[in-house]
Amino acid sequence: LFKEFSSSSSITTVGTVTSRVTKNGDAVMEKDVINHEDLAGDRGMIDDIFDETYREKEGPKPPMRYVWRNIILMSLLHLGALFALTLIPSAKIQTLAWAVLCFLLFSPRLWSHRSYKATLPLRIFLTIANSMAFQNDIYEWVRDHRVHHKFSETDADPHNAMRGFFFSHIGWLLVRKHPDVIEKGQKLDLSDIKADKVVMFQRRYYKPSVVLLCFMLPTLVPWYFWDESIIISFFIPAILRYAIGLNATWLVNSAAHMFGNRPYDQYINPRENPLVSLGALGEGFHNYHHTFPYDYSTSEFGWRFNLTTAFIDLMCLLGLASDRKKVSKEVILARKMRTGDGSHKSG
Repeated sequence: LFKEFSSSSSITTVGTVTSRVTKNGDAVMEKDVINHEDLAGDRGMIDDIFDETYREKEGPKPPMRYVWRNIILMSLLHLGALFALTLIPSAKIQTLAWAVLCFLLFSPRLWSHRSYKATLPLRIFLTIANSMAFQNDIYEWVRDHRVHHKFSETDADPHNAMRGFFFSHIGWLLVRKHPDVIEKGQKLDLSDIKADKVVMFQRRYYKPSVVLLCFMLPTLVPWYFWDESIIISFFIPAILRYAIGLNATWLVNSAAHMFGNRPYDQYINPRENPLVSLGALGEGFHNYHHTFPYDYSTSEFGWRFNLTTAFIDLMCLLGLASDRKKVSKEVILARKMRTGDGSHKSG
């Protein structure tokens, strides 16, 4: 057992290795793992670490209950996005550029895993970006994401990929949550999120913030500043951008849990999927992310297909972020050699 912490340009490299035997289904394997208790003390949480003690309840599964409001709204959203595609040839180049800019604004990585720290101005900006993305408020998003990591691919996982591509992509939003998801979510320690006044302020005023930032602002800017038609202003920067943003994020839950290689841990479902990373701004290095959820970069390759990592590094350069957590190369290599599928050898 060894442990090293070094600091350079506000990056903390974690290099704690130990070995243990775990069981995943019928497969028994020995893993190199981080000393989670030591790391938890540094981050103030362990609720994103996979819980190997969880067992699904025996007996029949609870009946599926449809949420018809979500089914109707998601259907209308995607129909609107299809209509927006027909408007692209008529849109001004400024409008298309504005839609891309709105797409790029998303709240990355800060609260879910506490893998870096942000100043108040940056936290406010990321909260605005979260409301513009409209993928649940930060509190709810973090809760579901931590449950997803802690109980990945079980009944307690909100978008359990073992239930199929459609369910993990969008279907989980169209039905009531499995009772285990609710039960385990209520038991998480979310005190760090509750203590963040910016997060709780957003939660209190989330609905009006979404109306303003996800739909009104993207629509009014092109209409007011360069005289774009109100129809194009609404359907392209608001509706189409929102639909594409949702599906890019959903692909992390679906495609990145089904398609790709597993160079870090072949015994878990999440995969490395560069195409998903390209569309989701760096979130497709998913085998790495589930193996090392506390790494701020979610990848060992820095900025490659990873715009979010570049953003965080820029914020550190500007003094708006600090204390980035990064897993050491020695730990990464040890994990590849012990539990990876061997794909790293071919590059």
